[in-house]
Amino acid sequence: MPPMNAPSSPVLRSLVTGTPPHSALQSEVQAAARTLFPRMSERRQMLDVFANAQIERRALSRPLEWYLEPRGFAEKNAVFLEEARTLIVRLSREALRQAELSPADVDAVVVVNTSGLSTPSLDAFLIGALGINPHAARLPIWGLGCAGGASGLARAADLVRAGYRRVLYVAVELCSLTLVRGDESKSNFVGTALFADGGAALVVTAPEVPGPPPLLSLHGAFSTLIEDSEDIMGWDVVDDGLKVRFSRDIPTLVHSMMRENVAQALAAQGWTREDVQTFVVHPGGVKVVAAYEQALGLPDGALDSSRAVLRKYGNMSSATVLFVLAEVLRQRPQGRGLLSAMGPGFSAEHVLLDFAPQA
Repeated sequence: MPPMNAPSSPVLRSLVTGTPPHSALQSEVQAAARTLFPRMSERRQMLDVFANAQIERRALSRPLEWYLEPRGFAEKNAVFLEEARTLIVRLSREALRQAELSPADVDAVVVVNTSGLSTPSLDAFLIGALGINPHAARLPIWGLGCAGGASGLARAADLVRAGYRRVLYVAVELCSLTLVRGDESKSNFVGTALFADGGAALVVTAPEVPGPPPLLSLHGAFSTLIEDSEDIMGWDVVDDGLKVRFSRDIPTLVHSMMRENVAQALAAQGWTREDVQTFVVHPGGVKVVAAYEQALGLPDGALDSSRAVLRKYGNMSSATVLFVLAEVLRQRPQGRGLLSAMGPGFSAEHVLLDFAPQA
């Protein structure tokens, strides 16, 4: 059982990001799409999606040519298990090292993913592979998509507040493996232009736990599920795997709701928009980032970190916002921040941050 009198302000001790070993330029993926989707590729407007995505390169779980051959759900999911396990072990070891903790110190493990299936869940594998305490609490989270990176961070902080003093949190997504070859739907084509593979591992602890200086503290979270919106984004399960579904204009939705939603998230903790200096936003696409920027009236450059991650890595679903957080931390921010992501549900997730003062 967790100890009594849990702390109220968990802190982030380490954050490590990484990708599988293979990668491709966006121009190479576009050329592959011509082979995979000949009918859609005849439409100039659809081919422009690749250039408009403003992605330069992204990581893949297999060499690009592997995706050109027919692959069933079972084969793709087997690759997911192999590559996801390898990646989360590597990232978690480094996150624990940077947090100056041993695997035996971990009290709870949170693992977020949406792009592959595993039973037992990935956290069970991770505990065995690293030698984590077998009595550690386990929280596998599946199905939150792009919103999962923010939600997983919030749940890791909740576990610390509940008394689990050292929490390992991992998000891993291998979105390239959800490609459905021959599916000439607009959703699948757009997904091919955006989706990529990557993962992140973080250690969240109680503030009194010995270790390196905290990177930031976590001051609450806010979740919103939009009524009658499950059609907006998600997976349809087909014989060839997880088929992406986009059914509405997500940037327009972000633009219409985000100002009020952010105000509600901040007010729940007694904060105001003026209190927040730094915004850490999941880059679902360039239009989504622009819509967020416009809705909040952010100055030029406020979301450059989101754009940089999208350009260098593509959309890695839940892991992406944690890559953005790593990018922001390299800039040594001060004051308060807000981490935000949206995903299937349709939902919005926000985490309130206070960046540790720098020496």
